[in-house]
Amino acid sequence: MAILLVSYPAGDGARFDRSYYVATHLPLVRRVLEPHGLVGAEAYFPDDQVAPMFAVAVLRFADAAARDAVLGHPDAGHAFADIPNFTDVQPAATRMSAA
Repeated sequence: MAILLVSYPAGDGARFDRSYYVATHLPLVRRVLEPHGLVGAEAYFPDDQVAPMFAVAVLRFADAAARDAVLGHPDAGHAFADIPNFTDVQPAATRMSAA
């Protein structure tokens, strides 16, 4: 199993539309990436409203090769292009592999 963690850092004046993210962006990510190797996607939101991040997405892939291939696929661009529709922060992505 390989994971891509995508975090959205919070900051003064930063915008993050959680409703849009849940209703539109996450389904878009699933729709465009599942045909290319995504096996699961969840989003987590901090309980504390003053947390250092708005959200963390956990994108799961069968292995690191599938994860890396999907990130380079042209269809991933659809998901990346949607980011300004719900936030003005730069997301941070971390590639991880299970032991």
